Amino acid sequence: MAAPSLLLYIDRSLFARRVKDSHPKEQKDPGWKLFGKVPPREGHIKDPKKIQKEYETKSGRAGPDNPTSPRQSARKNLDFEPLSTTALILEDRPANLPAKPAEEAQKHRQQYEEMVAQAKKRELKEAQKRRKQLEDRCKLEESIGSAAQTWNQDILPNWSAMRTSRRVRDLWWQGIPPSVRGKVWSLAVGNDLNITHELYNICLARAKEKWKSIAAPASDSEPDDAGSSDRESSLELIKLDISRTFPQLCIFQQGGPYHDVLHSILGAYTCYRPDVGYVQGMSFIAAVLILNLDTADTFIAFTNLLNKPCQMAFFRVDHSLMLTYFAAFEVFFEENLPKLFAHFQKNNLSPDIYLIDWIFTLYSKSLPLDLACRVWDVFCRDGEEFLFRTALGLLRLYQDVLTCMDFIHMAQFLTRLPDLIPADQLFQHIAAIHMSSRNRKWSQVLQALTEQKKSTSSQLGLESHS
Repeated sequence: MAAPSLLLYIDRSLFARRVKDSHPKEQKDPGWKLFGKVPPREGHIKDPKKIQKEYETKSGRAGPDNPTSPRQSARKNLDFEPLSTTALILEDRPANLPAKPAEEAQKHRQQYEEMVAQAKKRELKEAQKRRKQLEDRCKLEESIGSAAQTWNQDILPNWSAMRTSRRVRDLWWQGIPPSVRGKVWSLAVGNDLNITHELYNICLARAKEKWKSIAAPASDSEPDDAGSSDRESSLELIKLDISRTFPQLCIFQQGGPYHDVLHSILGAYTCYRPDVGYVQGMSFIAAVLILNLDTADTFIAFTNLLNKPCQMAFFRVDHSLMLTYFAAFEVFFEENLPKLFAHFQKNNLSPDIYLIDWIFTLYSKSLPLDLACRVWDVFCRDGEEFLFRTALGLLRLYQDVLTCMDFIHMAQFLTRLPDLIPADQLFQHIAAIHMSSRNRKWSQVLQALTEQKKSTSSQLGLESHS
C-alpha cells in the first residue's frame, strides 16, 4: 500500500513543479502538444477573470458588478453570433457596418411582430383542433357506453320481441357497441345448422390428425378416399393465407396470439365441409369473428354464415348463381347511378372485377377494419342485400372520381380502395341507395332472374335434344 502513495506524491510534486516553472511571463521554451511541438503564443497570458468578464459582456450575462443589458452588448464584434432568426431581424448591425436606417429597423420590427402573431394564431388553431378532437372522442365514448347499456339491459334480454322494432333497427344502423357486437352477431346469424361446441372439438381433432399425417413421411398405403389430396391442399393453403390475414395487426401471423385459433377454426371447417374445403377469403371472415367471439362460438357463427345462399354460391364457385347475383346488382346499379353505370358499360368494366373480392371477404379485406365491422353490423340485420347495397354506396361515394377514369384506373381504384374512408360519409351514401326497381325488391329481382335463367337453360336443353 506504500508504493501507490509514493507514486501519488511524486506525480503531485512533478505537476506542481511544472505549473510553477510555466508561470513566468516570458516563455522562451517552445510549447508542447500531444503529437509534436508548436510555437509559443505571442503576448501575455490572459487572466481567467478577465476572460470570464469579456464572455459575460459579449453574451449579455453581466454579473452584479457589471449590469449590461443583452441589447446593449449584442453584436459588438463578429465573434458573437445570433442564436435565432429573431436575432437577425431585431439585432443591430455589427460595429464595422453602417447602422440600420430607421425605416428598415421599423420594417424588421413589423415583420417580427407578424411572425409572432402568425405563430400564435397557428398554436391557437391547433389547440382548438385538439380540444375539439378530445370533445368528440368523449362524446363518442359516452354514446357508445350509453348504447351498450341499452343493448345489455333492454334489447338482448328481449331479443325475439325487440329485434325487428324501429328503435332497435335505428340503433343497429348507427353501429353496435364493440362490447356487445359478438353477442348480437351470434344471435342475428343464428344457428340453423345446430353446431355445438362438441362438434367443433370433433372437427378440430380430425384436422389435427390430418396435419400430423401431412407432416409424417409419405407411406406406401393408398389414400383413404379420392378427396384426401384436395383436403390436404386446402390445409396447406390455410397456412399460407393465415400469414396474409390482417398483417398490419401482427396478431394472426406465426407467433401471434390468434395464429393457432385462426388455424384451428379454418382447419375444423375443412373437416366439417370437405365438399367446400378452404377457399381464399375465408381467413378474413374467420379473423373478424375471432376478434369479437370466443373460439367455439366463432366456429358456430362461421359455419352458419358461410352456409347462407350468397356466401355458398361464391365459395363453391357456382358460376351460374354468381352471374345471377351480378345481373341483379346491375339492375339496381343502373337504377341508382345511371351515369356511372353507362360509363362502366362504355369501358366494359363488369361487376365481377371488383365485387368478387368484396363479397368473398365481406369487405373485411377491402375496408378499414372498424368500418368493415360496421358494415357487418347491418349485414347481420339485413342479409345479403346489404352487401350489394354497400357496393352501390361505395360507387356513389366515388362516382365523381370514377367517371374521370379509364378501365385500368377504375379497376385499380376499386380493387384497392382508399385507406381512409369516413364511416358516416359512406353510410350516408349507402342510405341514399334505393333497393327497389319497378316496385320490386332485391329478393324479387333475384328470384325473377333465377327463374329466367332456368327457363332459358331448359329451352336450350330441349332444342339440343330435338
